[in-house]
Amino acid sequence: MARIFDVIEYPNEMTDEIVHRFPEEGIGDFRIGSQVIVRESQRAVFFRDGNALDVFGAGRHTIATANIPLLIDWIGKAFNDRTPFPAEVYFVSMKEFANKKWGTPQPIIVRNPGMGLGVALLQGFGTYSFQVKDPQQFVTQIVGAQHAYRTTDIEERLRTMLLSKLQDVLGETGAKNSVPEMIGLTEEIGAAVRAKVQDDFEAIGLVLKTFYIGNLKPSEKSAQELRDMGMLDMATYTQLQAADAMRDAAQNPSGGAGLTAGIGAGMGIGNLMQQATSGAMAQQQAANNNNSGSAAKASVPDVMTPAEAAAYMRVSEEDVIAAITAGDLKAKKLGSAYRISKEALDAFLKG
Repeated sequence: MARIFDVIEYPNEMTDEIVHRFPEEGIGDFRIGSQVIVRESQRAVFFRDGNALDVFGAGRHTIATANIPLLIDWIGKAFNDRTPFPAEVYFVSMKEFANKKWGTPQPIIVRNPGMGLGVALLQGFGTYSFQVKDPQQFVTQIVGAQHAYRTTDIEERLRTMLLSKLQDVLGETGAKNSVPEMIGLTEEIGAAVRAKVQDDFEAIGLVLKTFYIGNLKPSEKSAQELRDMGMLDMATYTQLQAADAMRDAAQNPSGGAGLTAGIGAGMGIGNLMQQATSGAMAQQQAANNNNSGSAAKASVPDVMTPAEAAAYMRVSEEDVIAAITAGDLKAKKLGSAYRISKEALDAFLKG
């Protein structure tokens, strides 16, 4: 047999509790004349068989025909004006639930046109707060028949909604701004997220009060992590790793963050590989030139043409002819051609 309640209230502070059902189990019996006490920060919603009836604001209410018409009308139709009658009351906290945390579990991919692969990776975290706007709608759509509904029961859903809109806003902002510029626009980005997500919150009876970005920064994901995320194919991954190793060996013997740190900063893989390989290739080219020069010196013939002499001295052939014509470089003229001995070149170089 259901217990008859003459006083219906929930005096708990509801620190992290959004909704509390009265009674917690089963159905309570109420009667005409029962008192409903609602705290300043609460609203009370009467339900029966899944149907929301009246919503009580703060204060002391007496169940009577004059002040609760929907409930009394329903009682009369369902029970032929007999009391007590069975129902449930859901006390809903109307306070602001503040300082809730959000963060990006994975980097958000932002298009970065003209930079390498054309994408950047950003990570961020911050806080948000929310409040119940429509108690009846929230209980009907979200809470159901649970006897208690806490902030932890809905936080994951809210974070998912927020991160979805954050990704949209970052995409729109990234199309017009560089990554460093975006990092300086956290207040504007936060305001845009609040505006975009309000309809989704209101659809479940809530309102987003605040959304703050505490930190927004480039991702520090490694090439392997990026590949595991499906961002790099095997060919690009291999090239990236090779270029990283080349740069470390040629330009950064003490180690470093590697190429992938720049991807998060919006530099892009293509640009990074070009930067990494250019230094190593320049050093390799210089080494090749030195080796070529040494080899050339080692294989210099005793008698050379002006072109061979020019290559030996690393000047133009015209400079060699000019030196011969001026009498500075000794040479033998055979017909219309000159021949220069190695001894003559060495003497010319010694001055």
